[in-house]
Amino acid sequence: MKKMCVQLDEREIQDNPFRPDLWRIVRHYPLTSDVNFYQTRPVDNDEALRLDYIPGQFVMMSIPGEGEAPFCISSTPSRPGMLEFCIRNMGTLTSTLFSIKENQTVGIRGPYGNGFPIDKMEGKDILIVAGGMGSAPLRSLLLYVLDNRDRFGRLIYLHGAKNEGEMLFKEEFIQLKQREDVEMLMSVDKDEAGTWPYKVGLVTTLFKDMGKIDPNNTYAAVCGPPIMYKFVMQELVKLGIPKHQILMTLERRMKCGVGKCGHCAVEYLYTCIDGPVFSWWDVLRMKELIGRGASDKTIA
Repeated sequence: MKKMCVQLDEREIQDNPFRPDLWRIVRHYPLTSDVNFYQTRPVDNDEALRLDYIPGQFVMMSIPGEGEAPFCISSTPSRPGMLEFCIRNMGTLTSTLFSIKENQTVGIRGPYGNGFPIDKMEGKDILIVAGGMGSAPLRSLLLYVLDNRDRFGRLIYLHGAKNEGEMLFKEEFIQLKQREDVEMLMSVDKDEAGTWPYKVGLVTTLFKDMGKIDPNNTYAAVCGPPIMYKFVMQELVKLGIPKHQILMTLERRMKCGVGKCGHCAVEYLYTCIDGPVFSWWDVLRMKELIGRGASDKTIA
């Protein structure tokens, strides 16, 4: 019996939502002992010019023979032609990424997901609260607001880490403390060496250092380990920020990125399509958005 050979025309191949494009690792370096920073650019220069995304979105990155995984975008669309990622070494794919050399290529498809509602946030004060790996997706929003500073009001960034050695983008954020158009507040849970020059304590202790806010004119963006959300939300509720103006970027173990596999489904919502950015109102209605399947990392 002869085997049937199914041939796909070029259009069918191009329309395949699971076909990645080739991207080149332009630069990478360690942020901490187990987290690397990557700058990537499309091999196809025309693709670099077409690249567009929203802060808060993610991509699916792959290496032949090693698999595929979702990663949040840490760069800003206001600096086009390149995507940046903050990746923790914690599995087969990420281990290979840690050994990859500059100028080598990876597969990337996307961007996917529901990012931050930038249009609604324009003209408002922006309060960003990041804990641990949460600074990876929130860096995209921070840089976007900084690059479009005249389109937003007050900008406050609260950044927490377990200790100084685990603080992502530490030097970059310390430099931002010198700017007058952003209020950069940083803390570490512990300072055993006694060398940390700023606040020591949980990220929630920074709320009392930022002064009064106008809650109805403020959008809050939060990302961090699940245990952080409970206490940060308590602070935001005290401030009186409306529930639909409190935004959270959440991790669910996404597989396909396009809502086909159902792996990241919570009732009728798909994190890869309806998220990863959700409002506090969404979370209150669907409490499993935080909890089942959640972890202490952001998207990968």
